Amino acid sequence: MPTLNRRVRRAAATAVALAAFGALTPAGSAAAETGTRAGTHVTSVPLAQGLYQSAYSERNDVLWATSSVGQPPAPTTGSRLLKIDPDTLQVEASYTPPTDGTIEAVYGIDVDDEHNTLWVTNTRNNSVAVYSQRTGRHLATRLDVNHSREVVVDEKRDLVWASAFGDGSLVAFDSRTLEEVRRVTVEGSGPTGIAVNERTGTVYAADFTHSRIIEVRAGSATPRLIPTGTGPLSIALSADGRTAYTADQGSGTLSVVDLRAGTVAKTVPTGEGAKSVASDPCSGQVLVVNRLAGSVSVVDPRAGSVVETVATDTYPNHVRVTDDSTAYVLDKSASGTAGEDGLTRIRLGDGARQGC
Repeated sequence: MPTLNRRVRRAAATAVALAAFGALTPAGSAAAETGTRAGTHVTSVPLAQGLYQSAYSERNDVLWATSSVGQPPAPTTGSRLLKIDPDTLQVEASYTPPTDGTIEAVYGIDVDDEHNTLWVTNTRNNSVAVYSQRTGRHLATRLDVNHSREVVVDEKRDLVWASAFGDGSLVAFDSRTLEEVRRVTVEGSGPTGIAVNERTGTVYAADFTHSRIIEVRAGSATPRLIPTGTGPLSIALSADGRTAYTADQGSGTLSVVDLRAGTVAKTVPTGEGAKSVASDPCSGQVLVVNRLAGSVSVVDPRAGSVVETVATDTYPNHVRVTDDSTAYVLDKSASGTAGEDGLTRIRLGDGARQGC
């Protein structure tokens, strides 16, 4: 969920051992905390096998994460929604998706705090699903979202958008009725990451296939196509909605895109396999996950430069940034004692919070 104007204030807590949930981190496993530049603190814990994406709920002060075990063409052998305390990094609960012949495995995720729900993409089932944040109960599954990849909530308009990589579509659902209300298809495209400007209702998707951004304005039937870097997988917006940032896997760069002009204003080398991007609404800094480099780059987009590089476990996969300049990075390192993937929390330096 975009967090343009929200300000979350949480007291920092010491990381503690994680509770045992089957393949989750066994009790007694401790978090490791380090420091980087002045005021920046990094905490890493093994969490669960098959981690993919996370989303933060301000309403409940909960970090949610998806996990699915089994890489194609192998079948999925397990999948769970994880409810995590963002201060202690302890798993509080684990919920199993429904099974109807095959596991309805969860991958992409976003929260709808207005309706207290979770929306996820079931990529291998070509669908999206809705869960209760309060109970973890599965509420609905909506089909015909071909290779659903990511999902984003527009609370202001009671809409939820999902990217369908398989057929080049962006699909919108009513967050109250849970029914499909709009579908925009760009033939031949491959939309992956997705973001929404809640002020205008404009939706942006990274088109991995053609190295561009798909812009869908509210009320417009014709998408606008904007060039960006090579092989964009993820997209984020600046706090004012005038700039888009794409993590370009093909070139290992961050593209800073002027949405008014429709051009790339800056290209910032970050690291091999740039995969996920998130912007810090407090400082304006942008974080890029470099999957093959095993790092997160903290970028000043105005200067067009990397101001800090934070090492993670191998194969970092996704980053989520909250309004208090805290980033949560999931990896696919399998570095835990039982083969768990990890969670790294990055509390950005004091300078990142000066404007809040």
